[in-house]
Amino acid sequence: MRKLALLFPGQGSQYIGMGQDLLNRSAAAREIFAEANDVLHFDLQALITHGSAEELTRTENAQPALLTVSIAAFRVYMEEIGVEPVVSAGHSLGEFSALTCAGAMTFHDALKLVRRRGQLMQEAAAEGIGAMCAVMGSDPRRVEEACRQASIAKQQEVVISNYNTSGQLVISGHRSAVEEAARELESFGARIAFLKVSAPFHSPLMKTAATRFQEELAAYTYSPFKWSVVSNVTGKPYDSPDQIVSYLTKQLTAPVRWDWTMKLLVEQGISMAAELGAKQVLTQFIRTDAKSIVCYPYESSVELDLLQKELEADRLEQARQKASNNVVTKCLAAAVCTRNRNWDLEAYQQGFVLPYREVERLQERLDESGALPTKAEMQEALERLKQMLDTKMVPEQEQQERFADILRKTGTEALFPEFLPDSRVMT
Repeated sequence: MRKLALLFPGQGSQYIGMGQDLLNRSAAAREIFAEANDVLHFDLQALITHGSAEELTRTENAQPALLTVSIAAFRVYMEEIGVEPVVSAGHSLGEFSALTCAGAMTFHDALKLVRRRGQLMQEAAAEGIGAMCAVMGSDPRRVEEACRQASIAKQQEVVISNYNTSGQLVISGHRSAVEEAARELESFGARIAFLKVSAPFHSPLMKTAATRFQEELAAYTYSPFKWSVVSNVTGKPYDSPDQIVSYLTKQLTAPVRWDWTMKLLVEQGISMAAELGAKQVLTQFIRTDAKSIVCYPYESSVELDLLQKELEADRLEQARQKASNNVVTKCLAAAVCTRNRNWDLEAYQQGFVLPYREVERLQERLDESGALPTKAEMQEALERLKQMLDTKMVPEQEQQERFADILRKTGTEALFPEFLPDSRVMT
């Protein structure tokens, strides 16, 4: 199978009408928007569909709106394609989408966090004081020097906030210092474009917001990752959910190292990527600096259908692998490969052969339908395996090791704790 990455865009990708194709196509997408309305206590869908661009661009609105569209796209993707990625990454705000889809935080919690994040960022820099400007066609060292000189000249702060590609950087800070640096870079032949954002992200001006947001982040609970998620701050995968509070706090004042993220994806052998969310910004970045990766934007039905066709073989292979690595299959394998110490043929027939055939028929039904076993079916297979191991007179210690291995390899320890060695009742 090809190695797949899922990518999630950040602020600046928002536009009126985004996600409409997903809403028309999928009940799952409509459920996500309905949940967002309930959590936020206002009609987010109406704002995205019929609101003004100015209101949508406000940080406190743009962030939950973009998160919602990305999560809706992910739900439709999993529903209609379902190929799990090796890694996911999001640009700035998009990191919350990546973490949510990887299971590290719930959509409910992510919505509340990004709404609060936007409010704090808005408050940290009064309207009009800060600005962000994209710089194309200039060397990073020249941009760094222009920022340093402008900061001195204006006695204010401007820094590089985004390392997007080898040819595109973004500077951020006090408006007059940003404008000064932009003029200097333009005089050296760089192309500049001021961004439609309402606060100077990823700059020292966000320090107050970062301090307050850290307190917000610390109040939530985070879960293990289903797959790797890359941090904007380090350009490397998280090692543990324990790093979420620290990294998402630092992200407000530190530059987004998307250049490092793309380099990592290439080094890890990622050959395909899908951008889940509004527009095609990250797709263009990948096409610029990670040409070995084929990236598909994924927001409209046409794009979804194209990606579905491209990944159909991968989807079937992943389903086959999951089917061959389920509890029922593992129980059959464990029953066969365990040594028999019981030579009573009648007892063996009743206690091993008959239950083995029951589990075998269960696996055949699953193979025919292409479905994975339900919890009840897995429970049945485990109970039959226990019966078979008892019949074979397998020592208790060895049985415990067998069950622990099956549950560990299939990720079902939490579903069947009674089959684990430490589940005995103590009196």
